[in-house]
Amino acid sequence: MTFGSPPPPRTSPPRARRRGALAPTLVVLGVLVVLVLLLAQVWTEVLWYRQLGFGGVIATEWGTRAVLFALGFLVMGGAVYWSLNFGYRSRPVYAPSTQEQANLDQYREAIEPLRRLVMIVGPAVLGLFAGAAASQQWQTIQLWMHGGTVGTTDAQYGIDLGFYLFTLPGLRFVVSFLMAVTVLAGIGAVATQYLYGGLRVGGPSGGTPRTTRAARVQLTTIAAVLMLLIAASYWLDRYSILMKSGQKFVGASFTDVHAVIPSKAILAGIAIFVAVMFIVTAIRGNWRLPAIGVGLMIVAAIAVGGIYPAVVQRFQVQPNQQDAEAEYIQRNIEATLDAYGLDDVKTTEYNAEVTAEAGALREDADTTASIRLLDPQIVSPSFKQLEQIRAFYDFPDSLSVDRYEIDGESRDTVIAVRELSLEGLDAQQRNWTNDTTVYTHGFGVVAAYGNTTAGRGAPAFWEQGIPSTGQMGEYEPRIYFSPKAPTYSIVGAPEGARPWELDYPSDGGTGAENSTFPTQDVSAGPSIANPFTKLLYALKFGSEQIVFSDRVTSDSQILYDRDPRDRVQKVAPYLTLDGRVYPAVVDGRVKWIVDGYTTTDQYPYAASRSLDDATTDSLTETSETVQALQPKTVSYIRNSVKATVDAYDGSVTLYAWDIEDPILKAWDKVFPSTLEPLSSIDGALMSHLRYPEDLFKVQRNLLARYHVTDAGQFFSGNDFWANPNDPTSSVAVPQPPYYLTLRMPDQDEARFSLMSSFIPTGNNARNVLTGYLAVDAEAGNEDGKPSDDYGTLRLLELPRDSTVPGPGQVNNNFVADPDVSNELNILGRGDSQVVRGNLLTLPMGGGLLYVQPVYVQARSGTTFPLLQRVLVAFGDDIGFADTLDGALDQVFGGDSGADAGDAGTDPDTGTPPTDEPTDEPTDQPTEGETAAPTDPGTGTGTDATARADLDRALQQAKEAIADSQSALARNDFAAYGEAQQRLDDAVRAALDAEARLGE
Repeated sequence: MTFGSPPPPRTSPPRARRRGALAPTLVVLGVLVVLVLLLAQVWTEVLWYRQLGFGGVIATEWGTRAVLFALGFLVMGGAVYWSLNFGYRSRPVYAPSTQEQANLDQYREAIEPLRRLVMIVGPAVLGLFAGAAASQQWQTIQLWMHGGTVGTTDAQYGIDLGFYLFTLPGLRFVVSFLMAVTVLAGIGAVATQYLYGGLRVGGPSGGTPRTTRAARVQLTTIAAVLMLLIAASYWLDRYSILMKSGQKFVGASFTDVHAVIPSKAILAGIAIFVAVMFIVTAIRGNWRLPAIGVGLMIVAAIAVGGIYPAVVQRFQVQPNQQDAEAEYIQRNIEATLDAYGLDDVKTTEYNAEVTAEAGALREDADTTASIRLLDPQIVSPSFKQLEQIRAFYDFPDSLSVDRYEIDGESRDTVIAVRELSLEGLDAQQRNWTNDTTVYTHGFGVVAAYGNTTAGRGAPAFWEQGIPSTGQMGEYEPRIYFSPKAPTYSIVGAPEGARPWELDYPSDGGTGAENSTFPTQDVSAGPSIANPFTKLLYALKFGSEQIVFSDRVTSDSQILYDRDPRDRVQKVAPYLTLDGRVYPAVVDGRVKWIVDGYTTTDQYPYAASRSLDDATTDSLTETSETVQALQPKTVSYIRNSVKATVDAYDGSVTLYAWDIEDPILKAWDKVFPSTLEPLSSIDGALMSHLRYPEDLFKVQRNLLARYHVTDAGQFFSGNDFWANPNDPTSSVAVPQPPYYLTLRMPDQDEARFSLMSSFIPTGNNARNVLTGYLAVDAEAGNEDGKPSDDYGTLRLLELPRDSTVPGPGQVNNNFVADPDVSNELNILGRGDSQVVRGNLLTLPMGGGLLYVQPVYVQARSGTTFPLLQRVLVAFGDDIGFADTLDGALDQVFGGDSGADAGDAGTDPDTGTPPTDEPTDEPTDQPTEGETAAPTDPGTGTGTDATARADLDRALQQAKEAIADSQSALARNDFAAYGEAQQRLDDAVRAALDAEARLGE
């Protein structure tokens, strides 16, 4: 019996391995996470703009950016992809068997596995960069599309300025972008053709370049396009040269007009000729013609574009430069004056007196009464100590100067908003609930008279306290939007819920007055009632509490981007904003006012200025509140927009202020319905609009040169001026301009103005005044109609041999005066520190009057300045007294002829004296007064005794200040008041002892 081999076992086909669901799930989740994170940044921005009513702004900006990105990506990526793909597809089937090709074989083999990837990824990456660069030019393209004519032509070609402002920048961008595309596409074509044999450098024919027909057509076509773009660039250079910066002026000079501009036209023609030669080569295959053309172009660029203009400049212009350049300097002067709004400056010759005479200020009584004593850059600590109330409230380091009608009289006012600052909270108070839902807003404004003080030199407040009391009238005091506001707050609660938003501390049973923002009636921020919206904002701000907190309800709104300047910049991205934002109480609401500028660097022949350089001064160098303008070079500027931000609900309103500005007209077409007409400004708001500081700074910087309107004198530069450095600053930077009420010699009455002064330029120049500039800064109080005088620039030109001291000389005279120096040293003894305020210059009494407040503060601990003295100078005469009125009388022979704002004011109490006759002095102190200690052995009539009395009084003052600080720290206001009374008594005793020194 035999057995056969058993049949092979049946095997079933292997099952396909099931793919796990984990990987796809992770991919989907990853995509969702990325989308949600993007939405947290993108959709929240949409919600913010929609809530403000400016949804069209972000739609237009993002839409324009998206279109430009797509076009840039497609043009760059498509051109490079076509260049690489065509080079590969047109490669020769059989590359010549040469050593060169043998060496390239290893590179071809190495790149082949990645060729498709490289041909797709490479163009895509370049396209991304090109798209991003193109999207940055959205403003240029929008202006090109919507800009119109200006109605003024340039001096060289007679073309409307709209071409330079709107069309030329767009054309230059397109040409330069296409040149970059062409160059990169050409590089890709050369590399591909060489790698795959279409282009050969070596060979049997003497090493001359060899190309296939396809390679020749591709390369010559790209070269022809590049030459045409170069020709276009040369042609546009003929117009751009009108914005060229030269050594003495901006614009086309004699050499530019007679040599450079013709040479650009010649070079453009040669470039077109070379492009034609490349096209002929594509057809006929002869590379000699384009090679000759390129050589000709290089020679022409050197000879026509370089040597010829140099010859004209050297042998025709330089020997007669003043005469040759006169026409073009005059063009520069006229264009500059027009571009910066300086074409209507009212210039007056002012033969200033330097000798003070009794009664000289009689005709300047209104200006004298309004001279500002409070320095808004110095008194902020005084506002904080006297009106801050709690540490979580704060004031800016530089306050604002405004004017308000009080008792029927317009008064210069130093004003500040009591802002919320979370940095003032103790660490124990810092948590998400407090930071976000309890401490949500500041409260009220504080205002003080600018021309007088209260007792002990403190500011004389006419609006103060919490709740706010004074003469401001009823207004909404809650400040939800301010420069120091928290990053974000969540406000609102269901109706009937217990309020939890802190208004201010109180002495009531709960210790606080709370409120709830009425989100049911007022919209101040995007609603976060939707759970998905909560999630987006939780991701945006990195706070999961937004999702889980019970205080985030269906009635809640989220407030963010709360700095008024930032809000205006977002809704008007085309504006350059002034470095100062200032508050005003208008129609019962606190409004932040922001000045916006339209600018360009494309104004033919106009001088160019760096905005940050022109607007930097001693204030911007030391202040965190006031900033210089952004680094940007311009040749045209207009204060085209006045913007307001409501401090309560954050609403932004843009008013078209300069309705003749062509750039603003273009932007109004880009963003229709975002600008309110000038006629919609009511009189209450108009009364607080003012001429902006940064525009004035730029204009004064230019007038230092462009007050000279004669081309020959401008060329010599012998009458150029400079803005004087601030003598009170340790940094050598210009004085800031100052707001104050003054009357210029050609005015009938004093006006709220902005002023600055000039001295000769040069390192060795004398510090004497050569000019004085003021602008009518008050816009009036009529609905929709600015004052006729608003913005009028008035320039006083002093004689060329002027001996009127400049700010530097006046400062030196103050310091060198033995009486002033001695008293300043006395005031600064011990723990006291003397702080000298802004040095104001006013055209009064037929000359220039200088006024400088002098403050005293503690050197350490709780320090805040109190006005103790006033320095005055007229010519070389100096006054130094407790009051401005007294100092003026000292300078002007015992009677200035006019009363200052502090006339008749008791410097100790801040109140005018009674009309009762003064009692004869006695040895005993009157009630409420501490007699200066005396030495029984020597009496009180000797310097030694007076010195001892002074030292003792200063020690008592030091102890009183320390006790005041301690009382404030423990919120013991009764003890604080008692310590302040002792400080008053000690100051009186010190002043009495000081008066007896030297008797």
